[in-house]
Amino acid sequence: MSRTAPKRTLVIDLDSCTGCHACTIACKGWQNANEDTRLPDAEAYGKAPFGAFLNRVHSYEVIADGAPAQLIHYPRTCVHCENPPCVPVCPTGASHQTADGLVQIDARRCLGCGLCAWACPYGARELDPVAGVMRKCTLCANRIDDPARPEEERIPACVRACPTGARHFGDPSDAESPLGRLVAERGGFAPMPEFGTQPTSRYLPPRPKDRLGAGAGLEPLVPGGGLQDWLDKLLGRG
Repeated sequence: MSRTAPKRTLVIDLDSCTGCHACTIACKGWQNANEDTRLPDAEAYGKAPFGAFLNRVHSYEVIADGAPAQLIHYPRTCVHCENPPCVPVCPTGASHQTADGLVQIDARRCLGCGLCAWACPYGARELDPVAGVMRKCTLCANRIDDPARPEEERIPACVRACPTGARHFGDPSDAESPLGRLVAERGGFAPMPEFGTQPTSRYLPPRPKDRLGAGAGLEPLVPGGGLQDWLDKLLGRG
């Protein structure tokens, strides 16, 4: 689509994420503050709990040849693709892309058919079991576009809540911005690029914790020599 506004997306640092789930809680809290985006929960401590979350954090122990095991926390959320496969399969147009590249869902038009969830290779969509519609990360659009908020608060709730600064918000395509330089310096990557979805979000690879010499710490400590290879195998793509 023709872009008429700067790109805005998330950059997540896997080296700084501690798996505390503050992003998950902040996301749910912000969405639940708005009636149109409320996410259900039921029987949270019962025998059959259920609910919907737009951010989830998965933790894995990764063992590379000849190196100590490393615990990696992988936050999973919508990566707001440039070429989102979830949009063309939607029969009602509820799944759409905005002028600034965000992939959104119009709940009023959603049938809850789940075709977008099947099309998304990142598992970024969840069915609201109460409203019967699909939900996904909105990048807190109603927060970042709120002119009544101070500039420093016009960021996604998950970014503001992260205690270690593992989540960043901005335009990674601007090579001269602090975010663009961070992505370039740390080798930020888009997950599963082989699908041709062109994710706008970037992940910064974790650095080894067993080498502290000069220049160490920039090589990802994962099987196969690259985090992307490891993620592909983990997600059943390798």
